[in-house]
Amino acid sequence: MTEISDIPARNYIPVKDVMTPAPHVIDGLATVQEAMALMRGKNVSSLIVDRRHANDEYGILVVHDVAKYVIGDDRSAKRTNVYEIMSKPVLSVDVAMDLKYAVRLLTRFGLSRALVVDHGEVAGIVTLRDMVFRFIPVDD
Repeated sequence: MTEISDIPARNYIPVKDVMTPAPHVIDGLATVQEAMALMRGKNVSSLIVDRRHANDEYGILVVHDVAKYVIGDDRSAKRTNVYEIMSKPVLSVDVAMDLKYAVRLLTRFGLSRALVVDHGEVAGIVTLRDMVFRFIPVDD
């Protein structure tokens, strides 16, 4: 039987050490066509949708949303606004949250990414993929 003392201690890894800083932000009134142009130009698969005012929440637009709600529903990307198909509110984690808890939170809700905030402001975006790759070390 494995004793607790036999399990090596894992160092605390804050989300900020894994996040991609300064994610790309788009206005909710932008068209899906404009959003896709920004995604292509920046080589990203998600955009943060800006708040309308200080008491509003951030949203997120991912390629899956475009596939499901624009292509799948045969809608025009030129006439569909981002706010019509985005997810809002977006799940957010604090920059100081321990990576293992952020992974647990995302998997609990079946999500692949989260907004990273620092004192309520956007600091970055973190993906489940990046967190898992960082959490599980690879022996060389």
